[in-house]
Amino acid sequence: MTAPTANWSYPTAVRFGPGRIAELADACRAAGMTRPLVVTDRGVARLPIAGQVLDILDSAGFGRALFGEVDPNPTDANLAAGIAAFRAGGHDGVIAFGGGSGLDLGKLVAFMAGQTRPVWDFEDVGDWWTRADAAAIAPIVAVPTTAGTGSEVGRAGVLTDTGTHVKKVIFHPKILPAQVICDAELTTGMPKPITAGTGMDAFAHCLEAYCAPSYHPMSHGIALEGMRLVKEWLPEAYADPGNIEARAHMMAAAAMGAVAFQKGLGAVHALSHPVGALYDTHHGTTNAVVLPTVLPFNRPAIEERITAAAAYLGIAGGFDGFVHFVQSLRAALGIPETLGALGVGRDRIAEMAAMAIKDPTAGGNPVPLTVEAATRLYEACI
Repeated sequence: MTAPTANWSYPTAVRFGPGRIAELADACRAAGMTRPLVVTDRGVARLPIAGQVLDILDSAGFGRALFGEVDPNPTDANLAAGIAAFRAGGHDGVIAFGGGSGLDLGKLVAFMAGQTRPVWDFEDVGDWWTRADAAAIAPIVAVPTTAGTGSEVGRAGVLTDTGTHVKKVIFHPKILPAQVICDAELTTGMPKPITAGTGMDAFAHCLEAYCAPSYHPMSHGIALEGMRLVKEWLPEAYADPGNIEARAHMMAAAAMGAVAFQKGLGAVHALSHPVGALYDTHHGTTNAVVLPTVLPFNRPAIEERITAAAAYLGIAGGFDGFVHFVQSLRAALGIPETLGALGVGRDRIAEMAAMAIKDPTAGGNPVPLTVEAATRLYEACI
């Protein structure tokens, strides 16, 4: 089996291929940093791959500075601690390393370390991003160790407000990493549940972007091919964690999902974000639980589009066949069928529904998401 290798410049410089973590020091130089801070989550910080990264940097004269205090759903408290570490170490750039949480928090540390306004002033609302001092944003190198969020090619980070328990999207064009290393060998150690959850996150990104009503044919096409890669290769990566070819294709699908959702996301994410903020569930797994319930809700607006996607993906039965495929894939990956199985109770449905309709992803849903609709969807999912 042979894994693909390529150099991409869309949407940013991507060094794609097994073993390319060896180019980390060169990527740092290309991004213009001399004293990088590695930012990752607590789990990844304890893994041998974290030590490997620090060894590469140390041998190249970049030091071995690591901030590993990031929660699975990153918070403003994590961000404050990361900024303090960045400033105390006199760093001039960030290596965002790990899964979606480490990538998002790392990007936001680089963004906020030089700002004077609070982070919530840069929420993805209108043109709020123009409030930032763009010249004060530190360069970023992103190194994903999962194949799910695609945050390595994204211009935003998701952050939980610990005061309100609300997830908010922080956006700025310069949060897009200057250099990305997608090395599938870094993902082979993922446990099966994380492989499943992150893989379904990539699928949800592609599917929601494909269904979003806005006009963006480039993202539309990328989303469709991203779904095909997940369909073909996620079961392979799940069954054989060491299958480097499958891992590589899933890394591509994850990046494609994040590129595609420039077109928009929708109710799957709008419903998942409150669940993650209140119950600290895994984001991709939560998306996978919610997805088969949202599809029928959106059917009046997306049936023709989904029927076309099913044909491209080789799924028989049109819209209904596509929903059945999603349910079957979820079951094959050992993902629970209900939010209740993730510990979500009915006692907070009203609170979550109110949060869901305010989530910035709700506006991209092809069918308007009202409080009443969100309530019904949560009840069906739980």
